[in-house]
Amino acid sequence: MDHLSHVRADGSAHMVDVSEKATTARTSRAQAVVRTRREVVELIMDAGLPKGDALPVARVAGIMAAKKTWETIPLCHPIPLGKITVDFESDVEAGTVRVVTLVKTTGVTGVEMEALSAASTAALTVYDMIKAVDPRASITDIFVLEKTGGKSGDWAVETSGEQT
Repeated sequence: MDHLSHVRADGSAHMVDVSEKATTARTSRAQAVVRTRREVVELIMDAGLPKGDALPVARVAGIMAAKKTWETIPLCHPIPLGKITVDFESDVEAGTVRVVTLVKTTGVTGVEMEALSAASTAALTVYDMIKAVDPRASITDIFVLEKTGGKSGDWAVETSGEQT
């Protein structure tokens, strides 16, 4: 691609015209990783945090974020979302909780931003719930894992981090 679709010839930003695009089934998966200490991951998984059970709260926050992506990312289109999942994978030894999201639609534009918004917001919510016990926790590795549908086709990130 030799141009950016959200930038006009004069350099100004605009919302892309998707009105002529074909309606297709589209999906996107994304992730975000919360890095903390082993004992904090154990508290998360045991619902033992001072603020309460973090994962159900983070799941709902992620779902809400996906639904409101078009309100927070200026050039995103409002998209009817058919499915949103927010799941968590813990690794106590590594001190991590990985958020994995899936967003599906049948529409004229992709849902990568919705999946990323869900993953990021769920991770931020986990951080908010654990900051009293680990204010040095961090959020890393936020990226799209795979997408399907649309003009640009399907692709996925290999475990090495390369697109296929």
